[in-house]
Amino acid sequence: MSNQNELSNPIAIRLPRDLLQQIEEIAGLCDRSRSWVMVRALKSYLANEGREILDVAKARGEIEQGDALDFDDVINDLDKTAKGAAA
Repeated sequence: MSNQNELSNPIAIRLPRDLLQQIEEIAGLCDRSRSWVMVRALKSYLANEGREILDVAKARGEIEQGDALDFDDVINDLDKTAKGAAA
């Protein structure tokens, strides 16, 4: 079982200087390390835009496997339901 706080081997990354400057400023103001700031930024990205990318990829896979509903069928079912409710 993997520990959520288990760290990977170090990785190298090149950043634009202005971005690194902002990271260092935030780290200093928060009395934290640059790694702490970068991990928080990555977690935020993965929770938002990254999650959306993964969700779209999953949906595309489901469509390719035929595990999806046809849009026109859904609209027709909604129309029938609405007409039945209005009667």
